[in-house]
Amino acid sequence: MTYFARFYHPRLASGSRVAPPSLDLRVSPAATGRGFADGRVLLHDVTVRYGRRIALEAVSGEFAAGSLTAVVGANGAGKSTLLAAIAGVVRLAGGVVQRAARQQLAYLPQLAAIDLDYPLTVSELITLGGWREFGPFRSPGTVLRARVAEVSEMVGLAGRLGRRIGELSVGELQRALFARLILQDAAVILLDEPFAAIDAQTISVLLDWVAQWHREGRTVIAVLHDLDLVRARFPSTVVLARRCVAWGATEAALSVMAA
Repeated sequence: MTYFARFYHPRLASGSRVAPPSLDLRVSPAATGRGFADGRVLLHDVTVRYGRRIALEAVSGEFAAGSLTAVVGANGAGKSTLLAAIAGVVRLAGGVVQRAARQQLAYLPQLAAIDLDYPLTVSELITLGGWREFGPFRSPGTVLRARVAEVSEMVGLAGRLGRRIGELSVGELQRALFARLILQDAAVILLDEPFAAIDAQTISVLLDWVAQWHREGRTVIAVLHDLDLVRARFPSTVVLARRCVAWGATEAALSVMAA
């Protein structure tokens, strides 16, 4: 098991553990021979089951390259499962996901998935975002260490690189995880409840980064509960109730949700 996988085990919406990230056979590029270099994500009748329970059923649609999209719905609607399906960390019961290659995908599950007892420093956590550059078994070089210091300052964590992740506040931990995403430099970014249970100042800092990624043309998909935030910051929205209820411009999609 890799350094990353030992520390970071995504959990399903049901609370059960899954294996360390591995590409589902029905997720591109394995299904198509290549990924989308432009950041598009296509879903074709995507269905996910946990045992006998259907968590996501026949969801189809396209996240355009460079789009900024919120995913909303009631608890148990399949929001986290949708992100896990796109990331390829949960096996599909049916359908196909087509997206950029794994190296161009960054996935941030809920904070509950983080093992805070794992003896990892802030610096080591952020450095995991550079795995494409130095690989899972090599030590980072001078350039990568300098970049880690740089992105830690960008998110307001200068001076905390030597602290263990279990010593951080919830807001500090999420800042560190966003720093890892910045370092990862992916075309597609998946965020599962990134602003839950954190302070207003941290939310403001992280929202600025989401807006920056959008300006840079990255595809950002975020599971959110705060509909006022969705209206203010996210131009596109997907409404789920295990199936897709609405998908499109935010106001139109949320009006269907309220009906």
